[in-house]
Amino acid sequence: MTEPAVSFELLPGSAESPVLLHVPHASRAIPDDVREGIVLDDAALELELAHITDAHTAEIAERAAGMAGTTPWRFVNRLSRLVVDPERFPDEREEMLAVGMGAVYTRTTHRGELRAADTDPEPLVERYFRPYARAMTEAVAGRLAATGRAVVIDVHSYPGQALPYELHGSGPRPPVCLGTDAFHTPPDLKEAARAAFSGCGETGLDSPFSGTYVPLEYYGRDRRVSALMVEIRRDTYMAEPGGPAGPGLERLAAALAALVDAVQASGWSTPAGQRSECVRGW
Repeated sequence: MTEPAVSFELLPGSAESPVLLHVPHASRAIPDDVREGIVLDDAALELELAHITDAHTAEIAERAAGMAGTTPWRFVNRLSRLVVDPERFPDEREEMLAVGMGAVYTRTTHRGELRAADTDPEPLVERYFRPYARAMTEAVAGRLAATGRAVVIDVHSYPGQALPYELHGSGPRPPVCLGTDAFHTPPDLKEAARAAFSGCGETGLDSPFSGTYVPLEYYGRDRRVSALMVEIRRDTYMAEPGGPAGPGLERLAAALAALVDAVQASGWSTPAGQRSECVRGW
């Protein structure tokens, strides 16, 4: 595996769009020198990538951007989350450290060894995590400067059956799960998402995954930044694990485009007087 020309990419949308579609987990790319620190053989690594990658979510976001009346901006991770996971806290605040899945994973989705337990995460955090976090902060700042608000829509997928690494996998697993934050997710944004995805099956809230991604500079401080996580159950649009996309992909892309259009037409602010205890903020 070789490192792509860029490890992440901001794809411009319309100047007047406040929407930033964030796609953090769609890639399978691992630089050769990072691969050397992973103990799995090639076959086992390919299987792990099939389980852990949010396959085809970059394509869903790309198609949605093309369908939307006003083109949203897109921030896409071009490296696998097995390099670093940009949506984890890089320190002891991260609850997934309990299963070896902090910013730099040491365990697999099935709780096997991925890297040595004493691996120092700092080199990878410095090389990949911090530049990513800075660039996302700048992308949000750009939308605020241009439009007076920013709406981060995180585009994810999750398996139909819970994997052993999941800390909260025993709850409902609807076709579409919306991850929310009490400070940064206004009620109208949740309702718009429910309406947009109504043709894709049941839409649930915060199960099996909850929270949103908000750059730490804005988390809990700036109500002009709204955020929502869209988690799509993989069996609704692809063959699991890691297989090809099916006809459901186009339907989901159209639903995401409808949500983008609803956001663009709105002037939502975040609800006053609330603060979340659960957020993916860096």
